Amino acid sequence: MFLRQVFDPSLAQYAYLIGCQRTGEALIIDPERDIDRYRELAAANGLRITAVAETHIHADFVSGGREFAQDASVHLYLSAEGGPDWTYQWSKGRPNTHLLKHGDHFMVGNIRVEAVHTPGHTPEHLSYLITDIGGGADQPIALATGDFVFVGDVGRPDLLESAAGQKGVMEPSARRLQESLRERLAPYEDYLQILPAHGAGSACGKALGAVPVTTLGYERRFNGALKLAMADREAFVKEILAGQPEPPLYFATMKRVNRDGIAVTGGVPVAAHLDGAQFAQRLADTGVRILDTRSDRADFDAAHVAGAIHAPLHSPFFSTSAGSYLEENDEILLVLESADDVELAVRQLYRIGFDHVAGWITVDEARKARLLLAAEPRIDFSSFDPARAIVEGEIIDVRTTSEFQHGHLAGARSFPYTRLKTHLGELPKERRLFIHCGTGKRASLAASYLRSAGYDAVHVDGVCEECERIARAEGVTS
Repeated sequence: MFLRQVFDPSLAQYAYLIGCQRTGEALIIDPERDIDRYRELAAANGLRITAVAETHIHADFVSGGREFAQDASVHLYLSAEGGPDWTYQWSKGRPNTHLLKHGDHFMVGNIRVEAVHTPGHTPEHLSYLITDIGGGADQPIALATGDFVFVGDVGRPDLLESAAGQKGVMEPSARRLQESLRERLAPYEDYLQILPAHGAGSACGKALGAVPVTTLGYERRFNGALKLAMADREAFVKEILAGQPEPPLYFATMKRVNRDGIAVTGGVPVAAHLDGAQFAQRLADTGVRILDTRSDRADFDAAHVAGAIHAPLHSPFFSTSAGSYLEENDEILLVLESADDVELAVRQLYRIGFDHVAGWITVDEARKARLLLAAEPRIDFSSFDPARAIVEGEIIDVRTTSEFQHGHLAGARSFPYTRLKTHLGELPKERRLFIHCGTGKRASLAASYLRSAGYDAVHVDGVCEECERIARAEGVTS
């Protein structure tokens, strides 16, 4: 049996290529939309992908299942456990699609794959037991858990309500998750490998570990959420729902397109390289948004294209900021640190449903074309006077609600940066807005977005030591 984890650091997402080396057949579990890289990996190891399995209807990326489904030789295995609200609408009538219930199984060469219904994160959620029959095993080697169990954490049960807007399901989902953790894992031995769909940095949990895989026995001993689920149902429900970070706005779109379908493109779009004059001409078009992908936020603040949103490419914030601040059908112009970044930027946007990249230019090219004419007001926390800021305008704290509650500046208002777009009507355009977070990173994204929307926003950079002091005084550690 062949097993390879495929990691996307931008979304902290894991897919799994599992192959039968005897027959050359392979399964990919939870692929993202740009499926060419999975096929290349399979081919490089003498395999061909004949099956695709999804653990659930994803919220944080566009699934590659729909792209794979265009190939009639590839069989798709999807959950039939979601009821009428969470059924894969796009898959109906496709002869190569198979809907699975708890206990159903299929073969990939000599590898047995069994569906285990593990609801809680979502109603339809399946995990997959992997048994290497061809290798002589009669017990499973691994459980691909999707967003059910992570390293050090379990999946969050609030997203149907907090991201998809389905009211009144948060607490019942938490109770179903606790039942799944108690009942579905009980039959298995400690040696069972756990193959999670996400690692540290994902918004699909609040305390995910950075270790790529684990075992059930290790998680039974050291996973606090799992241990609490085994010990105390009510305490688990309370704890798992407390302090979850606000999800990026694009999560609602991902739930919809992964259920109902998104346009099939046949591959990653190609973005045009524009010269200065062409870029300037496109700036005048309706529906165009600019993403500046520089890593150095001070450099962005000093000079950028007017209306640009700061979305540092080589960080976890790129997908989050793009997904929280752009509209689904926006035409996107990219300002890149290097021409080498274009493929990565376009792929990452494609993975979260943004297909319309109208063109790109490098920072140096934009500077030579005299396009970097805007500057973002910036002040360091070391010289920031909150009392004066309250008189001159308003202090906007863009950390999570949980962080804000643990300690914040006097008079500050809480608007988490991932949900800022939904609160624009509550912010005054006639007053100066001082935007801060805990380190300056999230504030840079939020301030740039607000300025692009016509607000007088100042980026307050650096560490909010006063927030940390208040949190320590209240006995909270970050």
